Amino acid sequence: MFDDPILIVLIVVGVLAIISLIMSIKLVRQCDAKIVERLGKYHKTLETGVHMVLPFFDRVSPAICLKEKVADFPPQPIITKDNVTMQIDTVVYYQITDPKLYTYGVEKPISAIENLTATTLRNIIGELELDDTLTSRDTVNTKMRQILDEATDPWGIKINRVELKNIDPPKAIREAMEKQMRAERERRETILLAEGEKRSKILKAEGEKESKILVAEAEKQAIILQAEAEREALIAQAEGQSRAIRKIVESAPSPEYLTLQGYEALKVLANGNSTKLIVPSELQNVASLCASVKESLNLNGEVTATKIPSASKSTPSKATPAKK
Repeated sequence: MFDDPILIVLIVVGVLAIISLIMSIKLVRQCDAKIVERLGKYHKTLETGVHMVLPFFDRVSPAICLKEKVADFPPQPIITKDNVTMQIDTVVYYQITDPKLYTYGVEKPISAIENLTATTLRNIIGELELDDTLTSRDTVNTKMRQILDEATDPWGIKINRVELKNIDPPKAIREAMEKQMRAERERRETILLAEGEKRSKILKAEGEKESKILVAEAEKQAIILQAEAEREALIAQAEGQSRAIRKIVESAPSPEYLTLQGYEALKVLANGNSTKLIVPSELQNVASLCASVKESLNLNGEVTATKIPSASKSTPSKATPAKK
């Protein structure tokens, strides 16, 4: 059966065809990419999925992972602006965005990123003093990310984040910082105690002040209430006197009644033999009546007219004798 050479050749060709077919099928996983070179020249980039290549003519590179990666670089000696040497290590988060540039852009990309990170960190920290370096991590991280991202664009690498992991100053500097920190804490403690005593004295003084104010307000209110009571008593007394006087006045004879009685008295005097006539001052408005009475008395004899003061006076005044 296998003695026929033609059959053997066909079998060999079939086996080679099967092997070539298997070699031409390339499977690319998710988040991976592969570079295809045909006869030593870049041909295409294989994305996720199943692809066919020419066996023996196309060379497929190992899979390039497109997921974000973390590179933790060892500490680097950095000198600050005030000549303090520190050990600083960095962590870089990067991602391959262009497999072609990553493959042909730079040799050993991770080593290139590490050296670039070290030089960039020296340049940035060299412009800062020790205290600024310890308190400006966010500023340093932002500047480094911007510089590294711009420098790695031709390599097909995207720098997403840069972090200063540890900042390790010299032992003498650490001891000095610890002493400074203890002194600062003691100063704050002293200030807090002084503030507490001050606040306590202020509260005590305010309490005494408010107590005195309340006592004074109570005394003032008592005086006001006493004055109000006395005023009310005087008002009530005055109102009682006013009502009594009003009743007395209301019970007194009216002026019309007194005038009428005066007329009656004049009539009695006119009918008698008296030689003097007393005319009340209230009757001055009836001068005609008095004149007629005087004329009638002159006919009978000597008549003297006397004017007496008003009824409000206690004693009448003597009148001048009239001529016969």
